[in-house]
Amino acid sequence: MSRIGKYPVSIPSGVDVTIDGAVVTVKGPKGSLTHTVASPITVEKGDEGIAVKRPNDERVAKSLHGLTRTLIANMVEGVTNGYEKKLEIVGTGYRVALKGQELEFALGFSHPVVIAPPEGITFAVEGPTKFSVAGIDKQQVGEVAANIRKVRPPEPYKGKGVRYAGEHVRRKAGKTGK
Repeated sequence: MSRIGKYPVSIPSGVDVTIDGAVVTVKGPKGSLTHTVASPITVEKGDEGIAVKRPNDERVAKSLHGLTRTLIANMVEGVTNGYEKKLEIVGTGYRVALKGQELEFALGFSHPVVIAPPEGITFAVEGPTKFSVAGIDKQQVGEVAANIRKVRPPEPYKGKGVRYAGEHVRRKAGKTGK
């Protein structure tokens, strides 16, 4: 039995879960998310919460059991609290500003880099070098944050670039270090 998949997903008050065949829809105070469950896995709504079941102990069913339960738990968490990734910029002259809904970066290029938020994502700027990406879909928040980091990833010699808050960048010695 899957260690994660055997536990039911608890449904907090204010969250409505609808199961229509293989489609699970979760509605909460922050929005609505939908997920289509893979074929051998079944999802049932009970008095304890949402139970994820597998028909047999085949490899595919076992691998999808815990995954499906975690995805549904992430959907419930997203519509109640939401997700947020904090990022920071390190480097002389590097900064970020919020222009309407878009982020405008000065990252040492000859032009400012403007990034527009996709549907369901909001940006917040706490300072000239600190900002955050927020939304209800965990996967989408992580992907947008990774794409922003990809514009100027931290380099190993001076550590300049866009990094996650609290990320440790391994530094290299350079030419003068022995």
